[in-house]
Amino acid sequence: MSLRVRKLIGLVGILGFILAYMRLMILVAAHVPDHGPWQFAFYALAGVSWGLPILPLISWMNRGR
Repeated sequence: MSLRVRKLIGLVGILGFILAYMRLMILVAAHVPDHGPWQFAFYALAGVSWGLPILPLISWMNRGR
């Protein structure tokens, strides 16, 4: 599979994951208590934790260079 096709598949996969992740975080955020430190902790964790599951996909996209 060419690098160009891998990157196209990876792009679609990343966009799909981000949209699903956003939807999930919106649903979970509705249950976070209305208290500053809890909200800060949730949004800080939610804002950073999306990157970890995407790392294998990015690695796969760049394989074969």
